[in-house]
Amino acid sequence: MLEKMKDEIELLSRHIEVAKAVADHEPIGILKLAELLDLPSHRIRYSLHVLEHLGYIRASPEGAVATPQTVELFQHLNGDLDELIQLLTAMKRY
Repeated sequence: MLEKMKDEIELLSRHIEVAKAVADHEPIGILKLAELLDLPSHRIRYSLHVLEHLGYIRASPEGAVATPQTVELFQHLNGDLDELIQLLTAMKRY
């Protein structure tokens, strides 16, 4: 059960890393992102697909660009992560 959760957190971490790179280097294509993040292009492609589906990025002729939703994500990210950490910490007592 926890292994599946760990895999999901690692995937989420990659999606956030890709979203941050897009926001910092927009517009940017798959190959440049793969080089920048040192990840295979198929993983970048999947993260971009997920991020686009969720509204965090959009495709443009020049490459991926961040949306206003991405700015909001990063404004609240540390607080949201702190809440998750508190929940996980509370579980340690079991």
